[in-house]
Amino acid sequence: MKIGTIELPNALFVAPMAGVTDRPFRQLCKRLGAGYAVSEMVTSRRDLWASLKTSRRADHTGEAAPIAVQIAGVDPAEMADAAAYNIDRGAQIIDINMGCPAKKVCNKWAGSALMQDEPLALRIVEAVVRTCAPRNVPVTLKMRTGWCDAERNAVRLARAAAGAGIAMLTVHGRTREQGYKGAAEYDTVAAVKASLAIPVVANGDIDTPAKARAVLESTRADALMIGRAAQGRPWIFREIAYFLATGTLLAPPPTRDVQHWLLEHLQDHYTLYGEFTGVRSARKHIGWAVRALPGGEAFRAAMNTLDSADAQIGAVATFFDELADRHPALPAANDERLALRA
Repeated sequence: MKIGTIELPNALFVAPMAGVTDRPFRQLCKRLGAGYAVSEMVTSRRDLWASLKTSRRADHTGEAAPIAVQIAGVDPAEMADAAAYNIDRGAQIIDINMGCPAKKVCNKWAGSALMQDEPLALRIVEAVVRTCAPRNVPVTLKMRTGWCDAERNAVRLARAAAGAGIAMLTVHGRTREQGYKGAAEYDTVAAVKASLAIPVVANGDIDTPAKARAVLESTRADALMIGRAAQGRPWIFREIAYFLATGTLLAPPPTRDVQHWLLEHLQDHYTLYGEFTGVRSARKHIGWAVRALPGGEAFRAAMNTLDSADAQIGAVATFFDELADRHPALPAANDERLALRA
């Protein structure tokens, strides 16, 4: 699997998710089997580049290559400047956001709102490619199937973007109107794949190894991008890779391993955000990790009252110590294993 001239270890990608796929989370997913991870979207507005939020999103210290940064905006010149800015800070791949359905993004005509204005969308692609090409930095694009059910224009826009020089395209199998509701559909992804020579990535509702195989078979996509299913379960990438390679399910991870991964992730998280912000933003990651485990909901409620890193680390360690005594292998993974067999 290649993006431009950049070769990837596999074709399982971490989706860019605002407030989730920061550097610690990307690094964790890569350690647990993801071949590629895209950053949270970085604004194209120059006046916000020095903000603490943007500087954290543009921080790639110690991150394994390739470093991919997603940029979002509505002005072609600003988007080109944002691409150059992030390349200067280590980006090796630039991804254009035309897939975010959030109202605060679409209300400014960025994200998936750009799919309503194809001429503007194409000018943005052309401007970013012109900036990146001399630096040998490939440009990718993430989009939805369309703005609404009545206007699924992904194929038309994908062809235009490929003609303008993008190196890879990701399609989330929902419209902007759907947000994250309902089920993702893959017929549009398959149509996009059939119409392009560049790699196409399928995204949306890929949450088990069996679903991953089914989506690959139905779309003929070159790669899969996984988002929400990796929240609290970052080892899903190695589970899918094993299943696709062998046709059998990987054994559930030992509970002690999950404990180690989460504690290591928390330490990285505090390092990036500092203790005050880090403790509060880490709560969602801990909540995702324990939500399907015995006693997880009660623990989550108690953990959300803690306001120091030491207290949070101690609580998580104790929870998994007690869980490991009862369940040497993660019990939620066992349940998923039985469901897949059925």
